[in-house]
Amino acid sequence: MGGRYMKAMVYNKESKHFAMRDVAMPEPKRGEVLIQVVASSINAADYRTMKLGIGPKSGIYGADVAGKVVKLGEGVTRISVGDEVQGDIANDGFGAFAEFAVAPEALLGKKPETVSFETAAASTLSGVTALQAFRLAGKDLKGKRVLIIGASGGVGTFAVQLAKHYGAEVTGVTGGRNLEQTRAIGADYVIDYHKQDCFASGKQYDLILGVQGDASLGEYSKALTRDGAAIVIGGALNRVFQIMAFGWLYSMGGKRIQMLAAKPNAKDTEALMQLVAAGSIRPVIEQIVPLAELDKAFHYVASCHASGKVVVKVN
Repeated sequence: MGGRYMKAMVYNKESKHFAMRDVAMPEPKRGEVLIQVVASSINAADYRTMKLGIGPKSGIYGADVAGKVVKLGEGVTRISVGDEVQGDIANDGFGAFAEFAVAPEALLGKKPETVSFETAAASTLSGVTALQAFRLAGKDLKGKRVLIIGASGGVGTFAVQLAKHYGAEVTGVTGGRNLEQTRAIGADYVIDYHKQDCFASGKQYDLILGVQGDASLGEYSKALTRDGAAIVIGGALNRVFQIMAFGWLYSMGGKRIQMLAAKPNAKDTEALMQLVAAGSIRPVIEQIVPLAELDKAFHYVASCHASGKVVVKVN
C-alpha cells in the first residue's frame, strides 16, 4: 500500500491552488473501508464548499471516488477486500484527489465489471443527483414535457438521458457550443440561453429541472402546468434561500417548487450504475487528466466552461 504516506493534491487557501504533497494515509474507522483510488472527477460540490470555506480540513477534495478496496474497518460486512467500488463521499469529508481514500460502506456501490473506473467516477454524484431529482418530482414522465436548465453539465447531461429513458419530451437549455452535444444525448429541443430566454415562449412544462438555474420563483410557476413541478438543484445562494423560504407560496393548485438535497447512498449508486452498464445512460466525459494536472482542470471546471465531466485519473 506504499507505507504510511501517499501522494495527494492538497488545496492551499492562501494561494487558491492545488499542489502535490506527501500526506499521511488515512485509516478506515468502524463501518469504513480504505480505497486505492483509480479515478475521481471534478464536481460543483468541490468548488461550492471551497467558496463557502467549509471544505475538508485536510485540503483534499474529490467527491466522486472509484477504486479498489484494500482494507476494511471493523463492522464492514457487505464489501470485501478486492472489491471494485464507486461512491459519492462529499458528505463524508471528500478525499478522492489522492492515492487512497476512506469511505463509509453505506455510501459505496459495487462497480459493474463492464464499467470502467473512469466512467464510474464520472457518474456517481451527478447521476445519483439527477436520479433523486426525478424521484422527488414523483411523476410518470411518459409523454410529458420536461425542461432542463443547465443541460450540458454533469447533472444536466444525466438528467437529459434519464428523462428520455422515462419517455419524456425533453427541452435542454445550454450555451451555444453545447447545443449539438445536448441533441446528441437525446434532447428533442434545445435552447441557447445566450440568444433566447427559455421562459419567453410561454410554453408550459410538466417538470422543470433547474440545474444551476437562477430563474425566479415567478418564472418557474408561470412555466409549469397546473400540476407541474420544478426541482431546483444548486444555483446562486440568494436564489436557493428564496426557494427554501418562499417556494411554498408558489406551490398552490397542485404546482410544486422545491430544492433538492441529494443524499448519496449505496442503493441509488448501484441502481444508477446498472443503467450505465446496460447502456441506457452514460456520462459525457470531456477530458481525462492525471492527478498532477488537477489544479488547471479544477479551475477550468469551476469557471463553468466544461462540457460534461472532467475525470481525474489517479492510479
